[in-house]
Amino acid sequence: MPYQNRSSLPDSVKHVLPAHAQDIYKEAYNSAWDEYKDSSDRRGEESREETAHKVAWAAVKHSYKKGDDDKWHPK
Repeated sequence: MPYQNRSSLPDSVKHVLPAHAQDIYKEAYNSAWDEYKDSSDRRGEESREETAHKVAWAAVKHSYKKGDDDKWHPK
């Protein structure tokens, strides 16, 4: 299900990513949720939700990287 705001994101996102990265995650997730609604558009047996989470993390990793301090930093 799409996320309306940052506070509705999973704890694994809210407690780890900085605010801007959370925005990227939310927007990418919501976009992927719409794009991959048909199972024929997804790879293998992945659920719509699983696919959307993978797309969202990939979008975050495009702009952020995890540092040696275990925090996410802009690239």
